[in-house]
Amino acid sequence: MTKFSQPEIEQALSKVMHPEINYSLVDLGMIKDVVCEERKVSLTLKLPFLQVPVKGILIESIKKVLSDLDSSIQIETNIEEMSQEEQDNFKKMAKEGWKF
Repeated sequence: MTKFSQPEIEQALSKVMHPEINYSLVDLGMIKDVVCEERKVSLTLKLPFLQVPVKGILIESIKKVLSDLDSSIQIETNIEEMSQEEQDNFKKMAKEGWKF
């Protein structure tokens, strides 16, 4: 496995787009606490509410972009609900970038 730097991982994650909103998950404040170790990346996916219907799509999109860097990379995704302030920011951006 090629060792990737924290900035390389973060740049790859910044390309993961929300399926319904014209912003990346990073821009929307949905990806936090990215930790890059030699063979493992862990991160927190912050959701506006835990049962959001696109949760599975979001997780798979994150896994795909990191696996495209190296298929042997281990990915740990922790799921948390956004705080009220994070939800307010998310809703404002979602309203601006809604695709439908």
